[in-house]
Amino acid sequence: MLMTITNTLAPATDLGFLLHKHPDRLQTFELSFGKAHVFYPVAEPERCTAALLLDIDPIDLVRSFKAPPQTARSLQHYVNDRPYVASSFLSTAISRVFGTALSGTCNPKPELPDRALPLTVTFSAIPCRGGEALLRDLFEPLGYGVEAQGHPLDANFPEWGDSPYFTVTLTKTCRLQDLLSHVYVLIPVLDREKHYYVDRQEIEKLLHHGDCWLADHPARDLITRRYLSDRRSLTRIALDRLREGEAEPEDASEEATPTREERLESKISLNELRMKTVMATLAQEGAQSVADLGCGEGRLLQGLLRHKQFKRVLGLDVNHRDLEIAARRLKLEHLAPAYRERVTLIHGSLLYRDHRLRGFDAACLMEVIEHMELERLTHLEGVVFGDAMPRLVLVTTPNVEYNATFETLPEGTLRHADHRFEWTRAEFRAWAEGVAQRHGYQVEFAPIGERHEVFGPPTQMAVFRRSAS
Repeated sequence: MLMTITNTLAPATDLGFLLHKHPDRLQTFELSFGKAHVFYPVAEPERCTAALLLDIDPIDLVRSFKAPPQTARSLQHYVNDRPYVASSFLSTAISRVFGTALSGTCNPKPELPDRALPLTVTFSAIPCRGGEALLRDLFEPLGYGVEAQGHPLDANFPEWGDSPYFTVTLTKTCRLQDLLSHVYVLIPVLDREKHYYVDRQEIEKLLHHGDCWLADHPARDLITRRYLSDRRSLTRIALDRLREGEAEPEDASEEATPTREERLESKISLNELRMKTVMATLAQEGAQSVADLGCGEGRLLQGLLRHKQFKRVLGLDVNHRDLEIAARRLKLEHLAPAYRERVTLIHGSLLYRDHRLRGFDAACLMEVIEHMELERLTHLEGVVFGDAMPRLVLVTTPNVEYNATFETLPEGTLRHADHRFEWTRAEFRAWAEGVAQRHGYQVEFAPIGERHEVFGPPTQMAVFRRSAS
């Protein structure tokens, strides 16, 4: 992963003083996940560019990653985008390598840190989980000019669609300390996957580096939530302090603050209804092995383990932190052997075929598809229905028509900030019937929650049964 910073205010080589790195030397720093190299492709009076190159060893990453108990290793642990993209690894490297500049210190020229410089920063690849629009929503309110070049998943197969990766150039006249602080906070927000466990210390990092700008940022809540890896209790504490400057509450708990979706649906106990409906359907269909695809924090897995009928249970999620929370929720370290042998947690993506998903009676995608970009549903379809091919697939998703009944939800707003879409009943039916036809399944639809006479049920479920061959 390559990041470059360019200064064009003469003498431009003052950038070397600010970064505390001499332009005439290559410097290498040992980090826990690899090496960081600093060098200057250009060092002239009118233009100076400093480059930070991260050399991340994927083998060391796997060795150092503390996986939850019963979490199986996969090829994706070794072959992934971490060595090549800007992520929380970059933030860590900035703190370690450019710490003096990040703190606004320059002993040789103490006046330099307060000087506004015409700066350009370029990232070879940033994963933007939210697309170019999110990238602009984060940086443009801070006064940056943003240039983003998207990249296809594979140039040889344009039908596969676009990847989430962008080459990004940001321009602004500002203090170098401000630029580094913005990058330090916002790059992990775009990526959404931190390489280390997020605890209360992250609140202090966020508030320190977000001082003077985060509280007034229009995307403050989203930045805070994503930076803290969707940890609800930590997000609540950080937002309280950003809003009011009050001391940190003492009674925070993991489940303290529900999401907007949970607040909206709490009056009708929709989450509980979904769980009961899905589990009842699995039991009725005689499923004995179940894959929970997009298992999140493991609530459905917890319910499945309580019933002896389900002899083999697998939870898959793309988020390492959710898997850690699921492992704690299931108390895997303390389960009796008879229970522990029934459950496996794996890290993986529904965009790629995975042999570990084959051979299950049933697969559940409970409130999963709406968190994906529409163009990626084709890949999910191929993975679940074309490759894994369980005999039963249950898919639940919100009914967007029902949103009109939520008095506190503004018109046109989705139930959850991370939803990419929400379908009407007709749209969901059209998608599900198309999937069934393409892959040899039959599909039926069932409402979840009390049906409104005009807007239908709050949640809709499709039950796919594989046709006998």
